[in-house]
Amino acid sequence: MTEVALIVGGGPGVSASCARLFAQNGMSVAIAARNPGKPVLTQLVEEHAVSVYECDAAEPDSVTRLFQTVSEDLGSPKLVVHNIDGRTQHIFRKEITAADPELVLDTIKNSAYSAFLVGQQAALSMLANSPDEQGHRGTIIFTNASAAFKGYPKSGAFAIASHGKSGLAQSMARELMPQGIHVAHVPIDAAIGWTQEDGTRSHRLAGTTVDDNMADPDQIAQTYLYLHRQHRSTWVFEVVLRPWVENW
Repeated sequence: MTEVALIVGGGPGVSASCARLFAQNGMSVAIAARNPGKPVLTQLVEEHAVSVYECDAAEPDSVTRLFQTVSEDLGSPKLVVHNIDGRTQHIFRKEITAADPELVLDTIKNSAYSAFLVGQQAALSMLANSPDEQGHRGTIIFTNASAAFKGYPKSGAFAIASHGKSGLAQSMARELMPQGIHVAHVPIDAAIGWTQEDGTRSHRLAGTTVDDNMADPDQIAQTYLYLHRQHRSTWVFEVVLRPWVENW
């Protein structure tokens, strides 16, 4: 039976790289985004037969419908990736005295709360799966950032959200791994440079990648696939990814 992978959060970086790699490895891939009309998602549909769904991952009913629809269309997901940063442009680099409380709440809802909603539905779905020959019911991966373990100045909202996602992942791992569900937490301690139309890799704030000084989303996707395929005797809970030149 073909494995189903569901990626929540659709963009040109990690999500697109995961969708391509998973499809190339024989999976039926679904990707969910608030805006399913993004050009990168259209390209994934055309080139890799990825199924795209509209979903606001911060809304419980929307997440519930997503999992129901994917299960009806493709089958129960065996691999679920939550890949939502949660920040908006207007909360970046705000001093604690200047941060808009509503934007702080939005950041928490879009990141940690949406991770809870997706994780909850993934767990419900996977616990209903029959274990495979290795006792594996499924894999849930949470993408996170260096704010998961470092609260930077002028980044209070993101620190709350990222620390919250980290705690959620740890709690879920302790609860679900003994039941055959691999839960992995992946903080990416770096700028992520994805491939542009001219073939270079760049990040909108960090500039153009030079000598692999930024995380490559294609390599991040390889790590996620490896995590999904790990033997349960050596399941990794947390792996921090950073380029070889990153100062940490």
